[in-house]
Amino acid sequence: MRLSVNFENTQGTDPGRGPVQVGWFLNQRKAGIVYFPPERVRSADMNRTHAKSASRCPAVINMESRYFMVRCPFDLNLGFTRDKDGKPAVRNLNGDMSGIRGNKLREKLHITAEHEWRYPGVPTIQLELPYVFIADEPVYMSQVAPFLHYSKTPLPGTIFGGRFPINVWPRPLMWAFEWADIEKPLKVNRGDPLFYCTFEVVPQDRSVVVSEVEVTEELTDYMDLISGAVNYVNQTFSLFEAAEARRPAKLVQPIKRNRTD
Repeated sequence: MRLSVNFENTQGTDPGRGPVQVGWFLNQRKAGIVYFPPERVRSADMNRTHAKSASRCPAVINMESRYFMVRCPFDLNLGFTRDKDGKPAVRNLNGDMSGIRGNKLREKLHITAEHEWRYPGVPTIQLELPYVFIADEPVYMSQVAPFLHYSKTPLPGTIFGGRFPINVWPRPLMWAFEWADIEKPLKVNRGDPLFYCTFEVVPQDRSVVVSEVEVTEELTDYMDLISGAVNYVNQTFSLFEAAEARRPAKLVQPIKRNRTD
């Protein structure tokens, strides 16, 4: 048996050299201060007492260098329920002690229609997030569970992400969760690892640098061009070629901040 994985570069371009620059920004600035910047996953500093510690293994360090963590922006302590009509619903178990107001939580957190669940009896909820990742060369991003971080209280289900090219299809991320054990609460504290992002580049041995970028007029216009396409077609991947043809050559502009002592 032979397995192969192919990653095609953009037609007519050569593989780049040096570190790959991946940019990130928030597409909603209001209350943006509560969102943590993505951070590289690192365990090399966990054990400094022995040169042969597993956290110092080159293979471990190389793998971790490909993952960037996004932390939960606010406390979640949720229970699954059904309303008087039997429709699925989510309760905020923190009640009056919740750090996030109920109306704001309802704006960010949604439970998908039951007929759209992947598995019968397993609700899917989605947490809207303002994170957008972008690159000026071919880069595929995958959103995965934070499998390198241990939680004393396991989640009552699994998260599922996706894989897409951020150079032609930058879009705000969702945190999607399939609630397998609806008898148990879903609890994630502010600051806990929410998910990882990992990036595929060409050639594969190139390093990845992730930094915040300016939200320019060109970037905003391009985001508007592809925004909401999922509401009109089933297979948005079929639109990648058309989107790439209308994409400005450069969208990644490092953010500039004036700092005073």
